[in-house]
Amino acid sequence: MEVENSPCRSLYIKKSRFSESQIVGILKEVELGAKGNETCRKHGISEPTYYKWKSQFSGMTVSHLSQLRQLQDENAMLKRMYAELALMHHALKDVVDRKL
Repeated sequence: MEVENSPCRSLYIKKSRFSESQIVGILKEVELGAKGNETCRKHGISEPTYYKWKSQFSGMTVSHLSQLRQLQDENAMLKRMYAELALMHHALKDVVDRKL
């Protein structure tokens, strides 16, 4: 049984073992003067992971991150709503075109 080619595989996203507040804490630790490679070793993360987090979360606070997460969730909901309405619109348009 191959899991890699399974369509369900794309539905599951690997969850980070660090919370957003922990990530911000690690980034703050380096901002306050700790060495990046030592901090990575201390927390058990790779340097590429640290730099990825730095590019994503640099300068943010925990409250900013929670607000960002809420906005992303709302945006995803609105995109789903738009997709459903667009699909319904095209279906109704096809029905009207067939009747004429």
